[in-house]
Amino acid sequence: MPVLVITGTGTEVGKTVVTAAVAATALAAGRSVAVLKAAQTGVRPDEPGDAAEVARLAGAVTTAELARYPEPLAPATAARRAGRAPVHPHEIAEAAAKLATEHDLVLVEGAGGLLVRFDAAGGTLADAAGLLSAPVLVVTQAGLGTLNTTELTARELRSRGLAPAGIVIGSWPAVPDLAARCNLADLPDVAGAPLLGAVPAGSGALSPAGFRASAPDWLAPGLDGTWDAVAFQVREAPRVS
Repeated sequence: MPVLVITGTGTEVGKTVVTAAVAATALAAGRSVAVLKAAQTGVRPDEPGDAAEVARLAGAVTTAELARYPEPLAPATAARRAGRAPVHPHEIAEAAAKLATEHDLVLVEGAGGLLVRFDAAGGTLADAAGLLSAPVLVVTQAGLGTLNTTELTARELRSRGLAPAGIVIGSWPAVPDLAARCNLADLPDVAGAPLLGAVPAGSGALSPAGFRASAPDWLAPGLDGTWDAVAFQVREAPRVS
């Protein structure tokens, strides 16, 4: 099943921009793409959500959103406070499976981290990925603290019999500090999964045309791009004192 689940190690790590980059790169490779946002929080009914932002940046993708809640909270909490029905993992899996019958690639974007709760029973994006038997792409931060959250996410995936497809750094700084540079080598080690890309900070502010032209340069061949992890690591590696 051509489904890729995209999770973050937390909030504000660049997950939506990475999703857009994966979509744009797949489109450039001639694949049809659908983007499913499991639950959108903190956005008014008349505002564009994450799926719309992916479409704006990436181009002609099919978008779907299962639920929207006004407060910027975990989906289960936001649904409860809004008095609305929550989204359950089986609904996410069913929607993704249906989209997969009509598209070459379906990207399922979660909300925050892997274990953020979608319903009162504790259902998570990890549960949906398990129902789909889908690989999970982990979007993480560049700097200090990222090794712990990345390793915890990868361990949780493996404990459920799920495969981390790889790691993408969601916002690579223009002037990376020592921690970020060292993490290029350490992230794949602690996650036991390959580093599949590094999206430059501020990429979401590019024009759609500029974003689409550049996206393949940020992602490795495993995601249809041309990014070379080894060359990037050599270029950005810290100097030994």
